[in-house]
Amino acid sequence: MYSRPIIATLSAVALAASTLLPGTAAAEGPEPQPVATIAFQKVSFPTDPRFTQLLGINDRNVISGYHGDEGTEQTPNKGFTLKLPATFTDENFPNSVQTQVVGINTSADTVGFYIDQAGTTHGFIKSKEFATVDLPGTAFNQLLGINNKDQAAGYFQDASGLQHAYVHEATGEFLVLNIPMPSSQATGINDSGTVVGFEQASPAATTASGFILKNHKLTVLNFPGSTFTQALGINNNGEVVGSYNDPNGVTHGFTYHDGHFAQVDVPGATSTVVNGLNNNGRIVGFFVDANGNTVGLVGDARANNDDKVNDDRQ
Repeated sequence: MYSRPIIATLSAVALAASTLLPGTAAAEGPEPQPVATIAFQKVSFPTDPRFTQLLGINDRNVISGYHGDEGTEQTPNKGFTLKLPATFTDENFPNSVQTQVVGINTSADTVGFYIDQAGTTHGFIKSKEFATVDLPGTAFNQLLGINNKDQAAGYFQDASGLQHAYVHEATGEFLVLNIPMPSSQATGINDSGTVVGFEQASPAATTASGFILKNHKLTVLNFPGSTFTQALGINNNGEVVGSYNDPNGVTHGFTYHDGHFAQVDVPGATSTVVNGLNNNGRIVGFFVDANGNTVGLVGDARANNDDKVNDDRQ
C-alpha cells in the first residue's frame, strides 16, 4: 500500500506563484452534509479477491490501480489499468519488485511508483514507454496524480523522513511546493493548475489536514469533527475527494465542493477511501469489507450508467 496511513495538475501561472501569500486561508468547512447517495460497484482483480485498490479514473472510464494478495501475504503489489466493465491490463515497471499505478489522464498516460531490486522507491510516468521520475539527489519518490498537460503531482522523502510535495512539469522540471507543515504530499492536480494533497507534522503524525492550492492561495480542508483529513483527488470542476477519520478512528470517504462536504461510505464496510474522480463525477477508491478484504469501488450518483462492472468480477 501507500506510505500514507490508508492508501493524485499545475499551469505555468500557478507554478510561478506557488509561494503562499499573506492571504492564505484556512477553511474548516460547514457542518457535514447528508451522507452521499451513490450507486457503488465492487471490483476485485480477477485472480485476487483479497486486495484490490482503484486509485484514478479518466473521462473515458479507464481506471488505474493495483492488487496485492493472490492468496498469500507475500505476493508483491502489481499495477494494472481497467477499462470498464472488466478489461484488466497488467502495468508494471520493468524489472521492478512492486508497482502501483495511481493516476491516469484522458490520453491514458499514467503515473505511480515502483520499488526496484535494491528496495528503492521511484516515481514513474508511462506514456508510450515507462520513465523513472525522481527529484535529483533524492532516494524516495512517488507520483500520485497527472493532468492532461502531463504535469504530475507527487512528493519526495528527505533523509530525515519528512515528505515534501512537488509538481513534475512536462518539461522535466520540478517545483517543490511551499506547504506550511513540515511534511506534505501532493496527490492530485487538475488542468487549471489546482493541486490537492495533505500536510502533517510528520509522516507518523496522528493528525493531518487536506489542502487545496489554487491561484497562490492555500485552503486547508478538515472534515468537520475530524483531526485526520486527506485530500486525494480533484477534477476540472474543482470537486475534491479524499478520506477522513472520525473520532472513533473509522475511515470514511468524502466529497467536497464549494465549501460543502459529504460523507461517502460503502454499505457494510469497515472503512472507505475515495481516491480519484473524473470530470463526469464518477469516483473510484476502495473499502474494507466485513471479512477484512480490501475491495475496489466505482461510484456514480447517475441513475443510468453505461459501463457496469460485471457481477462475476465482484
